[in-house]
Amino acid sequence: MTTADTATTTAAAQSTPVRMTGRQVAALVVLLASQFMMAADFSVLNVALPEVGTALGFATGSLQWITTTFALCAAGCTLVFGRVGDYVGRRRIFTAGMVVLSVSSLVGGLADSPTMLLIARTLQGLATAAVTPAALALLTTAFTEPSLRTRALGLNSVMMSSGFSVGAILGGVLTDVFSWRWAFFINIPVAVAAILVVPLVVDESRAEQRSRIDLPGAALITLGLFAGIYGVTRAGESGLDLPAVAALVAAAVLLGVFWVVESRTSDALVPVRVLKKPDIALGNLAALFIFGGETALIFFTGLYVQSVLGLSSMVAGLVLLGIGVGQIIAGTVGPRILQRVSPRTMLGVSLALQGAFMLPALWATSDRNWLIPLIATQFVNAFFSMTAALSFMVIATSSVDSDMQGMATGMATQSQQVGIAIGIPLVSAVFAATIGHGTVSAAEELSGIHTAIGVDAGCQIAVGLLLWLVLRRKAAQR
Repeated sequence: MTTADTATTTAAAQSTPVRMTGRQVAALVVLLASQFMMAADFSVLNVALPEVGTALGFATGSLQWITTTFALCAAGCTLVFGRVGDYVGRRRIFTAGMVVLSVSSLVGGLADSPTMLLIARTLQGLATAAVTPAALALLTTAFTEPSLRTRALGLNSVMMSSGFSVGAILGGVLTDVFSWRWAFFINIPVAVAAILVVPLVVDESRAEQRSRIDLPGAALITLGLFAGIYGVTRAGESGLDLPAVAALVAAAVLLGVFWVVESRTSDALVPVRVLKKPDIALGNLAALFIFGGETALIFFTGLYVQSVLGLSSMVAGLVLLGIGVGQIIAGTVGPRILQRVSPRTMLGVSLALQGAFMLPALWATSDRNWLIPLIATQFVNAFFSMTAALSFMVIATSSVDSDMQGMATGMATQSQQVGIAIGIPLVSAVFAATIGHGTVSAAEELSGIHTAIGVDAGCQIAVGLLLWLVLRRKAAQR
């Protein structure tokens, strides 16, 4: 039996529920608020991109860099900052990241040129890479009792998964009512509050045994992920042209060298023995599909509502509330389910069901009456997406000891960020291949959406079933 399964069994065996202390509740609130804000920050500008481009003079083809610049830094640097937090202190890294977020949000809100805005987005991505794994590591070290940890991780998964969809809604509201600049300014009071409150309610946490920082490993994994995410994004937009292929080849080489270096380094950034653990390797693989698939579904739902049905961005945001509600409910009841069901079983089954409840969208038409069944099925889809995310997080953080929590949470967060960063470009490539180039009709666009969501759903179902079979077999062999 694995550590994750043992934790689940222990929690189920307890006759008296363990309650959080007042200090733990305060720590939970401030850390979850920060996680929600960091997740929402990825998407809050998405609906405002046309207005940002017009206001600052971005070329139409360059608008995607507002999102891509953020994603490159957030996904590429998360693991490194997570491991640095193990050494220098997770609360210290969290606070430093919040300071950078405050400054970058001010710079972004005051930006008067594309260069200034992209600098702000780069800094916001770095802040996210620092804050997200640090906050998660602080959660796992503050809640050592298994049932409390599972409950805290469930709420954290709600914040992380719903942040993207709520960020899109919030961005639309702020843009319509005020200005796109408020998509930046709104971060500042939350970040300042976190900077002031966290030292009062969250204890510092770091590894008891520290060694030198693996700089070669840090450079290789960061550059490899940068190249990979850029290559996928470029391929999704322009096809497999020379820059995309070169970036993907460079990513493969860099990550291959990273594996070799880590296997020969005593103070590895990520020990190969950890990467070889089935729970860690397969759990992080699942995260790419959980978060990448759901992100792509949210994107194409908005496209369907606005381009096919001809409704406003505000209505599109309201449709996405079904996903948010499903995630919140699952995050609340998911920890209770995990007290009775193995995280391994729940991970594979939930991912497969997440994909299965995307399939009804394949029958959506241009009739606006389809909104009701669409919202209903996406609500169920979101529920299973959240239970899959919670299972993955429990496995990822329960399979290593406390000295490596920053590394484990950094790796888990990085998998989420990479999934979010590449989900839309990959599925968009399917969409673009279906509809071709040039002006298309609403019917042709709907056909492309059907194909894109079908491929998205099929990948999740296949990977979910595969994970269920493999992890089940691994458990039987123990």
